[in-house]
Amino acid sequence: MFSPEGPTLRELAVQALSSVERGYDLLAPKFDHTPFRTPDSVLDAVASALEWTGPVDDGLDLCCGTGAGVDVLARVCRRSVTGVDFSAGMLAEARGRTPGPEPRVAWVRADARALPFGPAFDLVVSFGAFGHFLPRELPGLFAQVHSVLRPGGRFVFPVVAPPRPSSPAFWMLWSFDAVMRVRNAVWRPPFVMYYRAFRLGDVRRELEHAGFRVDLQALPEFGRRRDGSPRVRLVTAERPLS
Repeated sequence: MFSPEGPTLRELAVQALSSVERGYDLLAPKFDHTPFRTPDSVLDAVASALEWTGPVDDGLDLCCGTGAGVDVLARVCRRSVTGVDFSAGMLAEARGRTPGPEPRVAWVRADARALPFGPAFDLVVSFGAFGHFLPRELPGLFAQVHSVLRPGGRFVFPVVAPPRPSSPAFWMLWSFDAVMRVRNAVWRPPFVMYYRAFRLGDVRRELEHAGFRVDLQALPEFGRRRDGSPRVRLVTAERPLS
């Protein structure tokens, strides 16, 4: 993160004291050189799982950032790929990495909670964005995704198993969330980013309430934990045909 290509500590502090949108506008030129970007290993594993289920016509990358997920969609979409994000800075970076002439790629600035599309997509993916939504916002977010999918379309995203309370990673994430809660209690505008607010059980329940059929599968590339549970799961939420 603090390599010559990544943001400095001062830059991160300025970003953290901004709104989410402004913070990502500032971070955008260096975002791909931070740990906040979804690792290529996760992107490749999701792309492989999607290729196994066969091609589709039109795909949407929800909260696309600098466009890494659009590269995944380009491997399985025959006709078009759209990336949507509310940060103009992130979209500016994304436009510089458009994957080739086919499928055609479009970039749209919009809030994921108010998508400007009808039922135009067969596949929606998202990578690493859900920490920016409070639990109470999930019903509206999932309803939006449901509304832009054609019948039979799928909403697909990876979920990493949370660290155990006995691990240093657990306390690192707990501390990060605690700092963010204090920051948002004393500073405006808020910066919503919580690592421990997106719980799989709650997510599955809200997806089902939004009208999806939900399936979970392990991504075998990441193995299993000591208790046998997958380290990374792929959530597939399908909009029924009727």
